[in-house]
Amino acid sequence: MTPRTFILAAAMAALPSLALADAHAGKVKVGMITTLSGGGAGLGIDVRDGFLLANKESGDRLDVVVEDDQRKPDIAVQLADKMIQSEKVDVMTGIIFSNLAMAVVPAAVAQGKFYLSPNAGPSALAGKGCHEDYFNVAWQNDNLHEAAGAYANKAGYRKSFILAPNYPAGKDALTGYKREFAGDVEGEVFTKLGQKDYAAEIAQIRASKADSVFFFLPGGMGISFLKQYADSGVDIPVIGPAFSFDQSILQAVGEAALGVRNTSQWNKDLDNAANAAFVEAFQAEYDRLPSLYASQGYDTARLLISAMDAADVGDRDAFRAALEAAKFDSVRGDFAFGPNHHPVQNIYVREVVKEGDVFTNKLIDVVLKDHADVYAADCKM
Repeated sequence: MTPRTFILAAAMAALPSLALADAHAGKVKVGMITTLSGGGAGLGIDVRDGFLLANKESGDRLDVVVEDDQRKPDIAVQLADKMIQSEKVDVMTGIIFSNLAMAVVPAAVAQGKFYLSPNAGPSALAGKGCHEDYFNVAWQNDNLHEAAGAYANKAGYRKSFILAPNYPAGKDALTGYKREFAGDVEGEVFTKLGQKDYAAEIAQIRASKADSVFFFLPGGMGISFLKQYADSGVDIPVIGPAFSFDQSILQAVGEAALGVRNTSQWNKDLDNAANAAFVEAFQAEYDRLPSLYASQGYDTARLLISAMDAADVGDRDAFRAALEAAKFDSVRGDFAFGPNHHPVQNIYVREVVKEGDVFTNKLIDVVLKDHADVYAADCKM
């Protein structure tokens, strides 16, 4: 083979890899680890679908690898290692549950990956454990529960029975509620994560002197509790965060949820152009109403794409600054990060209603305006 022939052959052999590189030019590779099976699967599916919808609208500028963590921390860690070491992702996202976030996020950012949370916001990552490459696009765990406590005050409640699962988000939930609630706590119970039978807890509520019940039981846990509570005949009013009254859950809960007030930073009837377009596009794409989780997945992708418009992901300082700027049209309206990369935002009270055959929520009022989390003061980036 002559030198010229060798050079031509080598050039031809390189064409496939060059074509592949060109096909991915301008893209950011995203590793999404979320819950797609077992308890909580509906939450992960909605985050995924919202994220992928925003990516589709962008012309598929993100190269997304999706994996199911099965709501198991050890599986999540294995998947994160694979995505970082083998898939060579630039950014990670997707985790729903805080115990999984605590197992994955610190290791991911320590290995030089950006992590954008579309859901879990444990207090341990908002204060002293914050990191310059970790951003939460949803909320800090306490926030919606703080709003529930503030609403309980406005509603005139003075004695609350409170319960949540025994894991980081559950502990943050009750801490958040108590931070804002001005009354007395008549009972405080931590349930098993994934619990389905709440007869014992309902008996405790019945025996208490509470005038209100605050509970945080996301996914299937909330469905089980609300149905059993309605069947029990206990008529003490309940309050909760959106996680137990969201669109993906309400159809399973049914009539038992009607009239319940709950707190959220988003709803489908928020009056802004980005939200109206999102709700319409999500229904057209998936033939169902979007949930809170879908809105968070959608905003996470739009934030990431906005950063791509301003900087290359390989320039870490510039890309981080672009994420911090958050120059995108959020479905929540105005969106800004606090100094610990968690949102500063309005939190609303919603009421469960029935529109035709569909159970859903309508906005009632703003309960906390431009609300930031209390842990930011401890974050030293």
